Amino acid sequence: MAIINIIIKIINIISGAISRLLSYKIIFKITGFFATRRFPKAKKQHRYAILVAARNEETVIANLIDSVHAQDYPAELITIFVVADNCTDNTAYIARQAGAICYERFDPEHRTKGYALQFLVENIRRDYGIETFEGYFIFDADNLLKQDYISRMNESFDAGEKIITSYRNSKNFDDDWISASYALHWLRTVRTENRARSIFRLATRVQGTGYMFSSELIKDGWKYTCLTEDRELCANAVAEGYRISFNYDAQFYDEQPTELKIALRQRLRWAKGNLGVFYRTGGKLFKHIFVTNGIANKKNQVEESEPSNGKKLLRNIHFRFMSMDMLSIVYPRAALLVFKRFIVYILRAVLVFGAAYNASIHIAPKLFAFIFNIFDITFAPKTMEYNLLLLTFFTVLSMLYIYLSAVVIAAYIFIMERKRIEPIKWYKKIWFCITFPLFDVIGKAAMIIAFFKKVEWLPIPHKVNMKIEDIKK
Repeated sequence: MAIINIIIKIINIISGAISRLLSYKIIFKITGFFATRRFPKAKKQHRYAILVAARNEETVIANLIDSVHAQDYPAELITIFVVADNCTDNTAYIARQAGAICYERFDPEHRTKGYALQFLVENIRRDYGIETFEGYFIFDADNLLKQDYISRMNESFDAGEKIITSYRNSKNFDDDWISASYALHWLRTVRTENRARSIFRLATRVQGTGYMFSSELIKDGWKYTCLTEDRELCANAVAEGYRISFNYDAQFYDEQPTELKIALRQRLRWAKGNLGVFYRTGGKLFKHIFVTNGIANKKNQVEESEPSNGKKLLRNIHFRFMSMDMLSIVYPRAALLVFKRFIVYILRAVLVFGAAYNASIHIAPKLFAFIFNIFDITFAPKTMEYNLLLLTFFTVLSMLYIYLSAVVIAAYIFIMERKRIEPIKWYKKIWFCITFPLFDVIGKAAMIIAFFKKVEWLPIPHKVNMKIEDIKK
C-alpha cells in the first residue's frame, strides 16, 4: 500500500507543477474582463484576397459573398476566391454568379479543408501571383461579415500585425443547447484568452475561420493540411517567430451545429487534428522556450534602425514565453487530466479496499460525522465502507466544482457580451448555462477517443439561409 501512496504523490506533484506553471493564465482572465487591444485608424487601405473553401454550400455561399460586397471598404481592393471542393451541387455556379472567382477541385483522396486551401493558393500563385495581395482572409462559406469588418481588420494589419483573428459571433445562437454551447465556447476564448493575449502581444488562437495573414506567410505555398489546419498554422507561425493578434471590433457570424451527432463528429476531428499538431510542432515550441536561434528578432518588427541589445533581450524573453504559452494551447491537456484523474481514482480505490485511504482534507471527518448524525449512519472511521464513501464524496465534489465553474463562465459571457449576443429569453439563457458544461465533457471524451481512433475529415452541413441584413441587432 505504501508504494501506491508514493505513486499517487508523484502523479500529484507532476500535475501540480504543471498547474502552477500555467497559473499565469489567471492574469489573462482578469485582464480580459477589463480591456482589449484597440487599433488606431489606418493610414492606408491595403489590398486583400478572401479565400473560401466550400463543399456543397449552395445554400449559404452567396450570402457570404454578398456580405463582402456590402463592406464599407473599397471594392477594388478586395478579390474573392472560392474553391468548390469535391462539390456535387451548384456551389461553383452560384459563387461565380455572386461575383467570386471560383476554382473547382476534385480529389477524393485528400479531403481536408487544408488541401482545398493549398489548391486554391497554388491557383492564385499561377494566375495572379501571391504578392499581388498584401493580405489574405480565410472564411467558411456559412460566414457573414459585419459591414465594417474588413475596415476594422485593416486597422490591425496597417498597425503592423502579420496574423489577426477576429470576433466570432453566431447566426443561430438560440436554436438549441448545442448551438448555444458552440457560441459560448467561441466567446469564452474571446473573454478569457484573446483579449488579454492581444494586449500582451502574445499569440491568440486562430479558430477555423475569420482570420487574416500577411502574404509572406504563404510565399512558399499553403502547407497546413492536417485535420485542424487552423491550429497547425498557429503553432507553426509562433515557432517561426510570429505573434497572432486579435481585433475585438471586427465581428463576423457563423452557423453552429444543432445535432449531437454532428457535434461529436466535429469535436473528434478537432481532437485528432490537435494531437497531430502537437506531434508536429510541440518539439519546436518546447525547444524555443530554451533556445531561440535569433528567431525572436526576425518577425513582427518594422524598424528604421538596428534595435538596442536591451530591446533584443526583451524580445527574446517575450518569444520564449510566447512559445511556452502556445505549447500550453496545443498539448492535449484535457486528455492528460482525464487520464491522471482516472489513474489516481483507481489507485485510491485500491487503497480503499485495503482500508488504507486517508483524506487530505482535515475537515472531512467532522463533516462526515455531522452528516452521519443527521441520517443516523453508523459507519466507523477507517473502515472500508467509510473510506469508500469518503472517496466517492471527494470525487463528486471535484466533478461538481468543474461543472459549476463552466456554468459561471457561461453566465459571465452572457453578462459581458450582452450587447453583441442576439436577444434570447431569460429562461433559455439559464438552460444554456446549465447545459454548457456538457460541451466540455464532449470535448474531453473526444480527446480520449482520438488517441485510439482513426478520424476522417467530413464537412459540417449548413442549412441557415440568412443574410447579414437578417442578423438581429
